[in-house]
Formats: sequence, C-alpha cells, structure tokens
Amino acid sequence: MPAASAGLLRFFEEETEGIKIRPELLVAIAVSFIVVSVLARVFF
Repeated sequence: MPAASAGLLRFFEEETEGIKIRPELLVAIAVSFIVVSVLARVFF
C-alpha cells in the first residue's frame, strides 16, 4: 500500500466528538436558507 494513502485512511477512521449531521440534511438547510433569503428580497 502506498505511504500517501495510509494517512488518509487513518484520518477517516478516527472518531471525533461533536454534532453529527447527515450531509443531505446540511444541503437541505443551506438550500432552504437560500430560498428564504431570495423570497425575503423579492417580497420586502
């Protein structure tokens, strides 16, 4: 196995503390903020 990929695999195996959120939910929240800000700009 190449030495360059060893550090990358080790990084993804580490468990970190903090809030766990699914990427799909994060994208949905970002899109909803964009839609709300565009609608606020149009109507106000």
